[in-house]
Amino acid sequence: MGRAPTFDAAAVVRAARDVFWAHGYEEASLPDLESATGLSRSSIYHAFGSKRGLFDAAVTSYLDDVTRPRLRPLTAEHVAPDALAAYLSSLRDALTAAGSPAAAHGCLLLNASGAPVAHDPAVRATVAAYRDELRAGIGRGVAARHPDLPAAEQDRLAEACTALVVAALLVVRVDPDAAARSLDAATGLAAA
Repeated sequence: MGRAPTFDAAAVVRAARDVFWAHGYEEASLPDLESATGLSRSSIYHAFGSKRGLFDAAVTSYLDDVTRPRLRPLTAEHVAPDALAAYLSSLRDALTAAGSPAAAHGCLLLNASGAPVAHDPAVRATVAAYRDELRAGIGRGVAARHPDLPAAEQDRLAEACTALVVAALLVVRVDPDAAARSLDAATGLAAA
């Protein structure tokens, strides 16, 4: 019978998440992960099965701790008419705050979509599901703000706002001003 882990698994996953977020899956070395988590390579493999298992846990943590709390007002049972504007403002603040992980690194999942790890069907499915979740939330925000718009117009507006959010999350690492402009454009579209 194996020993029970003597570490805080959630803290380990958060530490690994920060390494993957900053460096990407491929560039996150096992020594970097060992240093960040305080675990040895054998403990990482024992607890998570592999580097990839730790990455999967980090992605779940990213979704649960970083993205979904910000999206929650757009996925609630009742979506307020100003929920989309508040979401876009909150995201803009996160992407323009000096030193924030989002400003420095963009989106962990969208970054993975442009890396070799995206060839893995499970990663590809996770990224697609995240984009769908984002689009659904934005769609609910558009519907709450513009309930009298025809459904086709709501869909076009939600799709455009989603594309601008994705663009902001992708470009923020190299051009924070462009990321802010994308979110400002989404805010303008949603308000019009």
